[in-house]
Amino acid sequence: MGNEPWWKHGVVYQIYPKSFRDGNGDGVGDLPGIIEKLDYLVWLGVDALWLSPVYPSPDYDNGYDVSDYDDIDPRYGTMEDFDRLIREAHARNLKVILDLVVNHTSDAHEWFQRSLAEKDGTRRDFYIWRNGKPDGSPPNNWGALFGGSAWTRPEGETQYYLHLFSPHQPDLNWDNANLREEIYAMMHRWLDRGVDGFRMDVISLIAKPDDLSDGEAGANGYYDPRSRIASNSKVHFYLKEMRQRALSGHDAMTVGEASAVTLAEARWFSNLDGSELDMVFQFEHMDLDGGESFKWSDSTIPLVGLKRVMAKWQQGLEGSGWNALFWNNHDQPRMLSRMGDEGELRETSAKMLATCLHMMKGTPFVYQGEELGMTNMHFTSADQLRDAESINAYRTYTQSGEISESDMMRFIRMKSRDNARTPMQWDATLGSGFTESVPWMEINPNHTDINAEEQLTRNDSVLAHYQKLIHLRHTYDVIAQGEFVPYAQDDPHIFAFLRKLSYESIFVCCNYTPKALLFEPPIEFTSEKTQVLLSNVLNSSYLTMHQLAPFEATVLILKEE
Repeated sequence: MGNEPWWKHGVVYQIYPKSFRDGNGDGVGDLPGIIEKLDYLVWLGVDALWLSPVYPSPDYDNGYDVSDYDDIDPRYGTMEDFDRLIREAHARNLKVILDLVVNHTSDAHEWFQRSLAEKDGTRRDFYIWRNGKPDGSPPNNWGALFGGSAWTRPEGETQYYLHLFSPHQPDLNWDNANLREEIYAMMHRWLDRGVDGFRMDVISLIAKPDDLSDGEAGANGYYDPRSRIASNSKVHFYLKEMRQRALSGHDAMTVGEASAVTLAEARWFSNLDGSELDMVFQFEHMDLDGGESFKWSDSTIPLVGLKRVMAKWQQGLEGSGWNALFWNNHDQPRMLSRMGDEGELRETSAKMLATCLHMMKGTPFVYQGEELGMTNMHFTSADQLRDAESINAYRTYTQSGEISESDMMRFIRMKSRDNARTPMQWDATLGSGFTESVPWMEINPNHTDINAEEQLTRNDSVLAHYQKLIHLRHTYDVIAQGEFVPYAQDDPHIFAFLRKLSYESIFVCCNYTPKALLFEPPIEFTSEKTQVLLSNVLNSSYLTMHQLAPFEATVLILKEE
């Protein structure tokens, strides 16, 4: 692969520490538990692990409300445990990517407590304080993503502070140069400990615009300001400064969560000169069923829409940026439950979805349990929920009468972030190999059938298929570097595309339906030089008969003379 950075042919595995593996028996996942499972990640073949936040936190938003950037939450272990994780991972040639949450802190963070207490102190301006309107209402009609106004006025205060998420997550004021220096120094400290890069939480929203006026309100009575914030050009100044002040001199991978960015803006974030970020997570494909804008419905992702969005980003960043590829993460319901089959064809559809994504250009991210074909939880009661967004939505919409309790639970089963956060399914025992205690969150009952221990015994498992996909990316230049070429974009059942280099090409054909279908490949892939590189079904007849089995994914390869 030449002198390309590792992440251009690598695969990253996301760990949600609270749900991965409980090493001390208290029902909560932790760093020692992660260390126990490093050899599993080596077997799978991934190049790096990304840790969702392990900092001290009141845990209102599952760790994304950080109260101390320079320590480890006692529930997860100690700084000594973290240092051991770095050593053990590096000894296995695994890199460690840390979650960086610097759009906001917890309201329990020392900075915010001093901002509250010292009206004229140096920390006051670390956050965004504004006077209310003349009638005493909030400064504008911006809404928080977790419900209600994006502004809160603490008791005894005359001003409001901005929080794009919950009132427990006040937004930082990136216009303050002293704040930025504090953040860069903190990043240096983690890099000096051996961290290999950062996944940057909602990094596209850090630069608030000068214009804080009202916007057009939605159905909930509030304006969603994300697109106005994400289009603010100041963010590029801050990221260039971060590159120079915090990342310079370190071989660190950076991936930014870029909510609400356009393709044009993404080119700036991930431009090839490396002056800002290496790549961004965009969410346009995740919003095709309303998952990013308003998820509480039973809408589903249309395949034609999905193909167009993925092709837009694949082609739009060709030669000018880099894609981060994902179907799943800690904020998304399981893609298998969104677009696959949870019944007899579960494994076949899980492999199909994986093949489709991993054959695209970019850096694939595997979310824990995805490689097993884990499914949504199918919650039956709001008491089972742990996610602040889901709990707040259930309370808001059922109490107002806008959505019935039965409909809301149905929507939660389909769309809640908690679907991704159920404990990892290691084996079929009562605690699923995750814990020997009472787990912090209920384990999916289907862990008795869907678990790593069982799948490690089979070479036709979902887990084995992921191992093959990762090996292929490491082996074939065309998968890591080839140009993406869409094919049959208007077909409502088949997701097909080509990847091309001068000396080899592949054709990827994925049936997104539970029915057998006939589908003609490009003419060049009908020659005798064509071979099957990978298929998720035994004895595929696609090469000879052009027939796809239900949820079949087959990859054909053609090597040039």
